[in-house]
Amino acid sequence: MERLQAFKFELRPNGEQTRQLWQFAGSSRFVYNKALALQQENHKAELKYISYVQMCKSLTTWRKDLDTLWLQLAPAQTLQQSLKDLDRAYQNFFAKRAAFPKYKKKGRGNSFRFPEPKQFKLDQANNRIFLPKLGWMRYRNSRNVIGTLRNITVSERGGKWFFSVQTAQQIETPLHPSTTAIGLDLGITVFAAQSDGVIHLPKNSFAQLRRQLARAQRALARRCKYSRNWKKQKAKIARLYIRIANVRADYLHQKSHLISQNHAVVCIEDLKVSNMSRSASGTRQDPGKNVKAKSGLNRAILDQGWSEFRRQLGYKLKWAGGDLIVVSAQYTSQQCSSCGHIAQENRKIQKSFCCVSCGHAENADVNAAKNIVAAGHAVMACGGDVRPELHEHAVKAAPVKQEPTGRPSVEAIQACA
Repeated sequence: MERLQAFKFELRPNGEQTRQLWQFAGSSRFVYNKALALQQENHKAELKYISYVQMCKSLTTWRKDLDTLWLQLAPAQTLQQSLKDLDRAYQNFFAKRAAFPKYKKKGRGNSFRFPEPKQFKLDQANNRIFLPKLGWMRYRNSRNVIGTLRNITVSERGGKWFFSVQTAQQIETPLHPSTTAIGLDLGITVFAAQSDGVIHLPKNSFAQLRRQLARAQRALARRCKYSRNWKKQKAKIARLYIRIANVRADYLHQKSHLISQNHAVVCIEDLKVSNMSRSASGTRQDPGKNVKAKSGLNRAILDQGWSEFRRQLGYKLKWAGGDLIVVSAQYTSQQCSSCGHIAQENRKIQKSFCCVSCGHAENADVNAAKNIVAAGHAVMACGGDVRPELHEHAVKAAPVKQEPTGRPSVEAIQACA
């Protein structure tokens, strides 16, 4: 099998190279926005969609135009890649996988890509990399790059520049050392509860630094806008947000690595995070209720990083020879894992579960995880799919109409395993 992997490092450019990095990122953003505006004008005129090949011809004209002659200072490959990114964004929109493309804003997502390996050179022995029109640059070498080089992406975050090189390597299809299958119930009070009783507590990186972030934002409000002190304070806030994201990402990597190495099959719910974290403010004509409480709940949900955790589990299980199975989230918290009875009264409080039919009592999150792993066994028997566009590395999950009304028998589970 082919294994694609990315290695990210921090660049150490000099002053002139830093200026060029900002210039190349700005040129890529300008080309993306100009092409998007051209596509929108073309749509208003009721003309056909402009393809990537036709847009590249327009790029050649822009580079020769006296008003945009400065585009020649940036590598042509990076500008063409911006057009390819826009074309991919439109294709995702047409396929209903993403929203309509938006204009890129200055200061957000500064990046550009070299799509061909012949365009750059990586000298790991001397901790340096060669990029077109930038020359050799030092970087902080923290690990060895394994595999054949494919492409490289240069990006900026918090005033620092990084490059991510993608590699490909052919490996034998791995066989997972474990033979166990577990279900995971994701939550807020408990980040993840396994069906075997293991509990993973949340990190809550945003909640830990929320007061510090609020003080920094109040200090920013007192500064004169666009002054030097205002820019310093804004950079401080950006560093705080980066720290929050780094702490969360580190925690998710630790947990996903631990689970993927210890279990061959992991069953997880198909959580629609965007719907769960939707605002309850409503409109002026129809205002929402409990807006403040729902806002706090949304903040806590987004602080967990469920979607990123699911993505990491997917590719790590695939690399280890395991499988990620995504099942429907319906009634997993209300169903008894012992007798299969479904009732809202089974879970009167958030922490504990007590079946009104058979009297089975258990931790509510562990009970839900057992229902998830049981549904995962049904998936392996039935096949099907829940939302294939969202879980590339996941095993095809059974549609809701194919799921059994009750919990599968012990014989059926053993036959599926």
